[in-house]
Amino acid sequence: MSAPTPGARGRGAGAATVAVIGGGPGGLYTAALLKRLDPAREVTVWERNTPDDTFGFGVVLSEETLGGIEHADPVVHEALQHAFVRWDDIDIVHRGTRQTAGGHRFAALARTRLLKILHDRCRDLGVDLRFSTEAPHPDRLARTHDLVVAADGVHSTTRDTYAAFFRPRLTSHRCRYIWLGADFPFEAFRFEIAETEHGVMQLHGYPYAPDASTVIVEMREDVWRAAGFDELDTGESVERCAKIFADALGGRPLRSNNSTWTTFRTVVNDRWSHGTVVLLGDAAHTAHFSIGSGTKLAVEDAVALAACLGEQPDVPSALTAYEQERRPVVASTQRAARASMEWFENLALYVDQRPRQFAFNLLTRSRRVTHANLRLRDARCTEAVEREFGCPPGTPPMFTPFRMRGLTLRNRVVVSPMDMYSAADGVPGDFHLVHLGARALGGAGLVMTEMVCVSEQGRITPGCAGLYTGRQAEAWRRITDFVHRQAPGTAIGVQLGHSGRKGSTKRMWEGMDEPLDEGNWPLVAASPIPYKPYGQTPRELSRAQLTDLREQFAAAAGRAARAGFDLLELHCAHGYLLSGFLSPLTNRRTDPYGGSLERRLRFPLEVFDAVRAVWPGERPMTVRISATDWAEGGTTAEEAVEIARAFAAHGADAVDVSTGQVVADEQPEFGRSYQTPFADRVRHEVGVPVIAVGAISSWDDVNSLILAGRADLCALARPHLYDPHWTLHAAAEQGYEGPGAVWPAPYRAGSRRPATGRTDAPGPRLTPGN
Repeated sequence: MSAPTPGARGRGAGAATVAVIGGGPGGLYTAALLKRLDPAREVTVWERNTPDDTFGFGVVLSEETLGGIEHADPVVHEALQHAFVRWDDIDIVHRGTRQTAGGHRFAALARTRLLKILHDRCRDLGVDLRFSTEAPHPDRLARTHDLVVAADGVHSTTRDTYAAFFRPRLTSHRCRYIWLGADFPFEAFRFEIAETEHGVMQLHGYPYAPDASTVIVEMREDVWRAAGFDELDTGESVERCAKIFADALGGRPLRSNNSTWTTFRTVVNDRWSHGTVVLLGDAAHTAHFSIGSGTKLAVEDAVALAACLGEQPDVPSALTAYEQERRPVVASTQRAARASMEWFENLALYVDQRPRQFAFNLLTRSRRVTHANLRLRDARCTEAVEREFGCPPGTPPMFTPFRMRGLTLRNRVVVSPMDMYSAADGVPGDFHLVHLGARALGGAGLVMTEMVCVSEQGRITPGCAGLYTGRQAEAWRRITDFVHRQAPGTAIGVQLGHSGRKGSTKRMWEGMDEPLDEGNWPLVAASPIPYKPYGQTPRELSRAQLTDLREQFAAAAGRAARAGFDLLELHCAHGYLLSGFLSPLTNRRTDPYGGSLERRLRFPLEVFDAVRAVWPGERPMTVRISATDWAEGGTTAEEAVEIARAFAAHGADAVDVSTGQVVADEQPEFGRSYQTPFADRVRHEVGVPVIAVGAISSWDDVNSLILAGRADLCALARPHLYDPHWTLHAAAEQGYEGPGAVWPAPYRAGSRRPATGRTDAPGPRLTPGN
């Protein structure tokens, strides 16, 4: 948001005296803005170091951030323009090949130069800068100032002082890194991968002056120790890094500047203010350096805080408005930064990718740069990746075919299983025919049913569909016949499952997971643990009951085959019966079906084998798993890999990787495509095809995930509720008219976006003197 113009609201929130703790870019810029907006305001900055002390080398700022600076303080913006070095390209060097992507528009300058610009601006405005001076205790500052801005960095003492109020959470991560400098400019933002005898290491480098570059060397902690860096002093580490990355550096040396190996820490605070003390920049939040956002976020915090103080009637209101404005932006940036950071933590998974796909995967790691975005930046680079992947000319990745056993899907889009709770006595009716038929006509490569229950006792609600009677199978045959006849080329799959301890509940719109008011049926599960404290306690399954259940699953699979389904998915996720065996939170058995992961896998694998034995050999079979329970003590991502590996060894043709819904007190980390990293890891560690699912909402996301090699298929649920023809519309919006998205003959007249009224107007053509 733009800052108000100087004098527009006088002192606004009444902050006539302001103390700023920390003289980094965020603190200095805040001080300059507040003084500029109200010259009568007394602003003091305390900085423990001297004016010339600085850590690090260069600072990268985005065009978006520069636009905010230009509106907030044109003087600072003008000074920055003269100090920047600019470039467009990213070079990715791996196994002796270099891939270049252009159009990224970077601007960087020396951190010392940035601080000098801000020092000068603060002095010109009359800010009191106190270097080599520890700030007084924040309690004292709060008593003598209207506002205290804590911009004292990731190790903020102010945040620690009021930890009971801010409630910070600091998370250390798995890589070690060190900031270094080189006395030459890289031609582009450079990522270089070194595969050493100790493991994979990476270099991040970029120019920040005509004769200098920042260099960051990063590697996993275990690689760092195996390489002996834990036993080297700084000078020896610098020499070792220069030797490892000699090709990138052209044989030149590296230099340090108070450089030490460290691990990145993500900082999150439940609150950003306490009384008149407010956190800003790294004191409030951090985002991994691989998306270059630390200084960017601090500067944007400064602009927002200054604006809110000018707009709100008092300091508390201003601090509330500041946090409300910035928190969603910061949370989004932290999600992107975490995705980027974890990509580099797992870099070893990707080094065997083909060169262009590896580069595309790196470029799109944070999910902020996407397939469409990269095409706008550098169409030639994107087309080269598509050719390497095997996309025919003019074919987006999502419209390439995918084969499992005897089934070839014409595109990579799956209509995800969605419970409709609209069956009568387990029989799918006209609603299911229209619901599934419409989505089959809508162009998806594979349309999945909801979880179809293998027994009456295995229903979630009275409205759940089943495959435990012949009448139900006949009703499903009516639907599969419609799909195959009216939407040729679209496959239809069935998901088989049993509710376990999550059964005998109301329909979703009547009260999700709430017990029925009457007519409840007894529940069974791996262990006698209710899903909710007030819910029904299930009976622990006996060995004889386990045998009966295997037979129920196999019988339902036989009916599914006869009903004409093209694919079968076994539901082992979301806390239902088979998922309940896999999670240590829901399986407390002491017999051979509980305990270690191998034993917890035993019954789900027995069911899988029983189903696979009756399911036709030419038809594929997949399994859905919850890759994490999002709860302490639950299934971990590492265990999810082993679960997927076990199912793949038993013949699963793909693993549908979901998460959570296993325990009621889960704490999921929602966000765009938030479950796809789990699918990505399973795909690369196990080597099995995966279906990614979870907040994938745009065709651009699908193209990006497929082309980067993070998924083989993408399952979308709610987008298909919003638009049954989501896939066909995605094709139309991309100008694609090939075999991967065929419009039904009656619909072909609507295969282009409808015309709308013109909104353009004649531009000026004649000027005086013409």
